[in-house]
Amino acid sequence: MGYTYVRKGRIFTMIKERLAKLREAMKEAGIDCYIIPTSDYHNSEYVSEYFMVRKYFSGFTGSAGTLVVHEDKAALFTDGRYFIQAARQLEGSGIALMKMGEPSVPELKEYVERELFEGRNIGFDGRVVTAGEGLEFERIAQKKGGKVIWNLDLASGIWKERPKLSFTPVYVLEERYCGESAQDKLQRLRDKMQAEGASVHILTTLDDIAWLFNLRADDVKSCPVLLAYAAVTGKEAYLFAGRDAFDGDVREYLEENHITLRPYDEFYAYAAGLGQEGDASLLICEKRINYRLKKELGEGVKLIDRPNPTTFMKAVKNQTERENLRKAHLMDAVAVTKFMYWLKKNVGKIAMTELSAAEYLEELRSQNPSFIEPSFSTICAYGANGAIIHYGATPESCAQIQAKGMLMVDSGGHYFEGSTDITRTFILGEITQEMRQHFTLVARAMLRLKSIKFLKGCKGVNLDLAAREVFWEKGFDYKHGTGHGVGYLLNVHEGPNNFRFKPAAGSDEGWEFEEGMVTTDEPGIYIEGSHGVRTENELLCRKAFENEYGQFMEFEDLTYVPIDLDGIDASEMDEKEKKILNEYHESVFEKLFPFFEGEELRWLRNATRKI
Repeated sequence: MGYTYVRKGRIFTMIKERLAKLREAMKEAGIDCYIIPTSDYHNSEYVSEYFMVRKYFSGFTGSAGTLVVHEDKAALFTDGRYFIQAARQLEGSGIALMKMGEPSVPELKEYVERELFEGRNIGFDGRVVTAGEGLEFERIAQKKGGKVIWNLDLASGIWKERPKLSFTPVYVLEERYCGESAQDKLQRLRDKMQAEGASVHILTTLDDIAWLFNLRADDVKSCPVLLAYAAVTGKEAYLFAGRDAFDGDVREYLEENHITLRPYDEFYAYAAGLGQEGDASLLICEKRINYRLKKELGEGVKLIDRPNPTTFMKAVKNQTERENLRKAHLMDAVAVTKFMYWLKKNVGKIAMTELSAAEYLEELRSQNPSFIEPSFSTICAYGANGAIIHYGATPESCAQIQAKGMLMVDSGGHYFEGSTDITRTFILGEITQEMRQHFTLVARAMLRLKSIKFLKGCKGVNLDLAAREVFWEKGFDYKHGTGHGVGYLLNVHEGPNNFRFKPAAGSDEGWEFEEGMVTTDEPGIYIEGSHGVRTENELLCRKAFENEYGQFMEFEDLTYVPIDLDGIDASEMDEKEKKILNEYHESVFEKLFPFFEGEELRWLRNATRKI
């Protein structure tokens, strides 16, 4: 405890020194309010080390949040997934925590407008702020008689040991995995462009670019994408990327597919030149591009603001991808189920921590030759740490796992056959009746959603209630969506499909569930200082049957790992819920038993027994 206290004190001193230097730079630039989001030049959710500016100046390590710095105050805005974590990491730093969505907390833009003095300026790096947000800040500044200063990355002169931009080797994802050639994807995109009357389409989002060209890299940890911009016309396709990351074979592939490789830093010059040789109709998603790009576009450009067509295309997995995903999830299920067996057999007998357990799970996954890397940093949270929704163990703070209580493990893997995301909460010994009730409540919610049938046309806001209803009946809720889309060897969080009880700010809402969409089903309950429970399966949307009322849809389980029956209170479940659980466990056993033998197989049979 003493070491942790001293280390925390050093961190907060360091944060205060960094903020002091930032305020000096703000004063020199004539900036009263400087805004630092969690983003890169491509509006990514997860970013490489180079772009972790908000973390550098605040000490908060979560994947979502915006830091607002004034001359005499600072505030960090983040969502419910990070309230507990942010409170701990900001304590003593002088940075106020703004819990987004809470009744007494203003929205970010309301706060900026309220705190900005008359005649003062707002500053931000226009490359990491979306066009829509930048225009809102511009409106606020003008209303107060000031302006936005958007072309300054103030971190560049302060962060002396800042990592370099990452351009890792690029490779081609073969058609036996992705199921469709880049040429066919480009043609589908051009058909959409023609329908919209667009002569040019610009893409800045990394997963869209990787999907469109069937390219992958490792420029962002656990997100196999490459830092790049793209532009597509009726006959040409341009890829702006780190040229040294492309070897001869990949360059040959680009040439064969009529894709011109250009330097990463030439993109804005290209954008500024659009429309100079005549009218250019540019299809672009203003929610996804950055403010600088919006400012760089020439006056002769006609903007057609629509969601990126590739976002919807890649969300619907083709037949090859679906078959591969079933294989990937089976490989993953074997690893996670063997981890469950090892954990329950050895807890209390051998030393294990949150970090060592996570490392063992990754070792089990890595035994499969198709495994590439984890699809995100494993959340391995014991006891009270499970209440931190996106907990991350560190060598200084990770807990020792004991033969009592619960361990929540949210993890996944990238395989050539696709990406996985699974959460299981494991019972390690004695638990309270309250814990058992919470564990059962979460299982009930997950089972109800995965087994629903619905008419085509539904969105996540229609179906979320199937899971959340049993929570609301008992006066509980969870501060995150019930599920998100998952990319194919891409970002583990992928739009547009999701399960939410209300639309997320800035999300694309012009979608409905389509056959081939993959979405997680992951309700949870989090009791600060005590425990957390989350259970997560991935679901593949498919057609069920059609009749006079229309096309009915359903979900196919992709995840086949036992739900720990040691945490189930059967008296809390109705007969339909028990039937769903029993049928699921019967399927789990049928899928997995060929990979188990001896004592492991006997354990698996018991772990999937009927209740």
